[in-house]
Amino acid sequence: MLAKPNNPRFSSGPTTKHPEWSIEKLNLESLGRSHRSKFSLSRIQELTQRTRDILNIPDDYLVAITPGSCTGAIEMAMWNLLGQRPVDIFSWGVFGNLWVRDIVEELKLPDIHLHQAEDGYLPDLNFYNPDHDCVLTWNETTTGVCVPNGDWIPENRKGLVICDATSAAFAIDLDWSKLDATAFSWQKCLGGEAGHGMIVLSPRAVERLESYTPHWPIPRLFRIKKDGKVIKVTFDGMTISTTSLLCIEDTLDALVWIQQNGGLSAMIQRSQKNFQAVEKWVSERSWVDFTGQDTKTRSTTSICLDLLDIPPESRRDLIHQIRDYLADETVAFDIAGHKYASPNLRIWGGPMVETEDIQRLLPWIEAAYKKFHPITVI
Repeated sequence: MLAKPNNPRFSSGPTTKHPEWSIEKLNLESLGRSHRSKFSLSRIQELTQRTRDILNIPDDYLVAITPGSCTGAIEMAMWNLLGQRPVDIFSWGVFGNLWVRDIVEELKLPDIHLHQAEDGYLPDLNFYNPDHDCVLTWNETTTGVCVPNGDWIPENRKGLVICDATSAAFAIDLDWSKLDATAFSWQKCLGGEAGHGMIVLSPRAVERLESYTPHWPIPRLFRIKKDGKVIKVTFDGMTISTTSLLCIEDTLDALVWIQQNGGLSAMIQRSQKNFQAVEKWVSERSWVDFTGQDTKTRSTTSICLDLLDIPPESRRDLIHQIRDYLADETVAFDIAGHKYASPNLRIWGGPMVETEDIQRLLPWIEAAYKKFHPITVI
């Protein structure tokens, strides 16, 4: 009998809590109080400061909580900052394509340079023009393909780099000198709750914000400047809209756990170890491979796997059979890939996942595969 994972939660968002999480450990003193109260504000400010400390965000960068998860944060950046310069958009998955749609169909920018790749591949980043603004998703959760580094971004660029880093922050060492407006959420590598995002602005982004005003109206939830100046209180804990203090406490609990367990470097190592367990398993089998074709650009958090010998028209059905079987057996929840991506299995390998659970899951995937596709020679 195969051993089951101790924790069957492998969803790519919201993801599993850290291994020592318990709701009884959360500080609930702020619940039922105004998020503007002195105590509640201090908890929000502590969350922001711990985020700075763990991610090594420079002191002159601004950090704020946004409504609407990473989506709200990246939209806030695009609606406030784009339009002054031509824009290069790099897209290779579902979420990157969402930002393409907003820039092309909603903002209707006049000078767009679109660089896209099919699932499993990264666009050629050499097409980036440092005189242009740039929008990209650092880690594409729907294909498991990740930007390997920021070497292609010069520090003396004239344009801004706007980055969706929601499945990268806390599992990849981001080079902040290469990023000007960075968005992420708590529901990925932190195992936090959905609905809130974070935005990090470089001094260059702040200068753009205060010197340039787009011709389109800015929705209330995206407004971070007034009378031509950044609204500093927004970046001092006075959130634009009402914040869930329960979500604040849950995320603070995750940040404390990270600091008590080795900080960012340890979280990166945990995620890499999870990926390496899958990598070894895949290398020993002929019927499965990573969706990401280049070993240098495979994500260590959103681990996407293709079933190689299955016709495309029946691949999704088989993946759903495997998904449902493993869920019914309480082995793994939510491991089918995104419905708008090419059919794949998707295992979350972020830092809150224990490697032992990954190792226990993999034989179950093989058993399920043989059960529903028995004619394949392994």
